[in-house]
Amino acid sequence: MFKKIFAILITLMFAQNGFANTLDKINSPQDLKKLSNKQMESLAQDIREGILNRVNKVGGHLGPDLGIVEATIAMHYVFNSPQDKFVFDVSHQTYPHKMLTGRKEAFTDPINHPEISGYSNPKESKHDHFILGHTSTSISLATGMAKARDIKGDKYNIIALIGDGSLSGGEAYEGLNNAAVLNSNFIIIVNDNEMSIAENQGGLYKNLRELRATKGQAQNNIFKALGYDYYYVEEGNNINELIKAFQKVKDTNKPTVVHIHTLKGKGYKPAEENKEMYHWQLAGFMDKKKTENKETYNSITTDYILKNKSIIAINPATPGSFNFTPDFRSKLGDRYVDVGIAEQHSVAYASGIATNGEKPILCVASSFIQRAYDQLSQDLALNNSPATILVYRAGITDTDMTHLGIFDIPLISNIPNIVYLSPTNKEEYLAMLDWSVNQTKYPVAIRVPTGDLVSTGIKDKTDYSILNKFKVIEKGDKVAIIAAGNFFSLGKDVKEELKKQGINATLINPCYLTGVDEKLLNELKQNHKLVITLEDGCLDGGFGEKISRFYSNSDIKVINFGAKKEFTDRIPLKELYQRYHLTKELITQDIMNNL
Repeated sequence: MFKKIFAILITLMFAQNGFANTLDKINSPQDLKKLSNKQMESLAQDIREGILNRVNKVGGHLGPDLGIVEATIAMHYVFNSPQDKFVFDVSHQTYPHKMLTGRKEAFTDPINHPEISGYSNPKESKHDHFILGHTSTSISLATGMAKARDIKGDKYNIIALIGDGSLSGGEAYEGLNNAAVLNSNFIIIVNDNEMSIAENQGGLYKNLRELRATKGQAQNNIFKALGYDYYYVEEGNNINELIKAFQKVKDTNKPTVVHIHTLKGKGYKPAEENKEMYHWQLAGFMDKKKTENKETYNSITTDYILKNKSIIAINPATPGSFNFTPDFRSKLGDRYVDVGIAEQHSVAYASGIATNGEKPILCVASSFIQRAYDQLSQDLALNNSPATILVYRAGITDTDMTHLGIFDIPLISNIPNIVYLSPTNKEEYLAMLDWSVNQTKYPVAIRVPTGDLVSTGIKDKTDYSILNKFKVIEKGDKVAIIAAGNFFSLGKDVKEELKKQGINATLINPCYLTGVDEKLLNELKQNHKLVITLEDGCLDGGFGEKISRFYSNSDIKVINFGAKKEFTDRIPLKELYQRYHLTKELITQDIMNNL
């Protein structure tokens, strides 16, 4: 019903304005070049309706894409993609580009076109040049393309599009510094919508404010200071003004910045008024369904932080992922720090706070903590700084290949000194938080459980300072199930399945991902033939391999269950669990085959 009403409203709106559906005429950027100014304005409306249609049906980035529509039209009108190369940062703003490069059906009827992702992907189109999903990378990638072009003696434009929020990432500064000395064609379009996911944080944004306030004339200009030619477009959602600016810089022979001032969420009033909330939306957001206000691991974390006045909460520009609402941030005051999109800095920053006697909690997603490996190793672990890192959204998921949460266990658990904990329920999680915040011996990471909150109702009194001591939940024989974190409930299910086969398995919650309980594992040798491990992550370099290595010179056989080392792209979770033998039936079958 909603789909029909939505389609009728769109048709009526276009009819009232006297516009045909201009998007129907666009099958490639060459078609765009034939349009009049009035037709391009009509096209911008069509594109916005396509964005709203797709995001409402399948979810995705909303505000950034709505804000970049006119700039994308102007880019394709002036430049000649794919001969001229567009490199998008993070891919939060690629929807208009996709609609203009032969992929509009994924927006007019996205349910029928799941092969089109929400991110840049050269497998989809010759107009895309990289698989992108992480931030602050476009300038570096485009600089490399420009260097290769120059070495080969080719002539074409290379354009890196980067948002003001992405400029806070360290790689963006490195790219700006290196690209400035190319001495050849290189164009950076800075999309300044005055926002990251939430509000911008950092000294850079003072200069951007000065540039906006003076229409680009401020004497203080970070881009000019680095050696770039600089152009400012105040009306960054005005197609004519953008075309004029891009025509000026097309075929330039020097590094150039075009700074455009846009409106995030333009054309959809709720997204214009609440830019943070509408940065990204789940499917069905226009249906305005009420969500149940229930306790989650996010909510108990924010409650814990608010109650503990000694904590400094840190996050690298993704507050919504952790339920760090504007109200929560306001209540914390100067004990809340958004460091910008800068995971490397966030880890070293937390180490510095901890070393100087305060209690930092850094909250970061699994797919983003990998951006800070060296800082985890050198700045944190080598110095044994007692900071707490909460790793969110970790585990096997049906998400796209740029946001997988399966690599954090191999990454973190193999760095010396770090203690990586994996709670199985609310009470364990809170007890681990208490221990981590109050101890001063180790850097501690906690893998925040995913899915619905599990509560035992019984306070956890475990002494987590006794490192690597596993919990034996139920004693048995013959088979031992060591089930970590998110997969503890799967371990319980496997134990019940084995009972049907006459086997009373031992069930173990390891709690720690960074070490093994040697005493317990030796005791299992007495009356067990097989040990299985369950972990919600990549097996290669993971927790289970530690158990396999321990038993490698014994008669105990070990089977590790988890994810394969691979990049998966929007594969249904049920299909992945079948592929990896992560159902109670398949695990039980594997156990019986090996006994």
